[in-house]
Amino acid sequence: MGEQPIYSTRAHVFQIDPNTKKNWVPTSKHAVTVSYFYDSTRNVYRIISLDGSKAIINSTITPNMTFTKTSQKFGQWADSRANTVYGLGFSSENHLVKFADKFAEFKEAARLAKEKSQEKMELTSTPSQESAIGDIQSPLTPESINGTDDERTTPDATPNSEPRAEPSQNALPFSHSSSAITKHWEAELAALKGNNAKLTAALLESTANVKQWKQQLAAYQEEAERLHKRVTELECLSGQANVIKSHKTELNQTIEELESTLKAKEEELERLKEEVDNANQLQAQRDALAEKLQETETRNKDLESQLAELEQRLESSQLEQEAFRRNLKTLLEILDGKIFELTELRDNLAKLIEGS
Repeated sequence: MGEQPIYSTRAHVFQIDPNTKKNWVPTSKHAVTVSYFYDSTRNVYRIISLDGSKAIINSTITPNMTFTKTSQKFGQWADSRANTVYGLGFSSENHLVKFADKFAEFKEAARLAKEKSQEKMELTSTPSQESAIGDIQSPLTPESINGTDDERTTPDATPNSEPRAEPSQNALPFSHSSSAITKHWEAELAALKGNNAKLTAALLESTANVKQWKQQLAAYQEEAERLHKRVTELECLSGQANVIKSHKTELNQTIEELESTLKAKEEELERLKEEVDNANQLQAQRDALAEKLQETETRNKDLESQLAELEQRLESSQLEQEAFRRNLKTLLEILDGKIFELTELRDNLAKLIEGS
């Protein structure tokens, strides 16, 4: 076959509930491989996913499809041929973005391929139509069918003479031209029949493909119902070792996936706890700093009041010192005066003693 995988990823596959058209129904118990395939023979792109031997996605990408990202890890698209809506749940947003980019790329490629095929069909049909119109307008003129006026009057010009071979000679070119026209029309008709046969074959092939896809969808639905019934029967017959082993394998795989998911959640929880602890520590530090700042502001106010009081006391002390200096200066002046008087008195007494 000419179909090759060109991109693959893993995701959980869902389909819309055909009854409610609202709820999602999981079609795989765990993450499966979802791949883009390219069919070089038909120039189409398809999305295919297998769960074991069961095809849970078989969707051909058309230009009118749209892939919608409904959340950070979930996307969906509607397939009118399969009459359903597919949903994919990815493990990360990066995988979802890559899948959506590939969907848009292959959708554009499908649109270009469709336009090219339409152009080829138009080019194959247009020349045959133009040649047919030219052939209708060119050879079928009155002169070519009935001859010119001179040719029509020639036999009547000599009624008494013997018949000549001109009429038969004039009829010979007409037979040749009519046979050429017939051959040309037969060739055109054969070409049109060939184009019609190709178009009919293409239409039948597309119809057969649609019928095949419908039959495959019905077969997949029947297979799903049969598998559901088989699962129920196997659950009832749980005493069989192979059934237990297969269930155990599936359960182990599911448990491993759940354990990995739980481990990732626990790591994320631990990270969130560390962030919360860091936030609490930062909050406590902020509260302590705020309290210290408030204490510092209170002490600053106390120091400012003490400084004002000291300045006031210093000013009063300076005033008192100034008054003391003035008083001391006055006393010194008085003392100088008294000392001068005592000196004069001493001198006078010394003179009296000397005189006596």
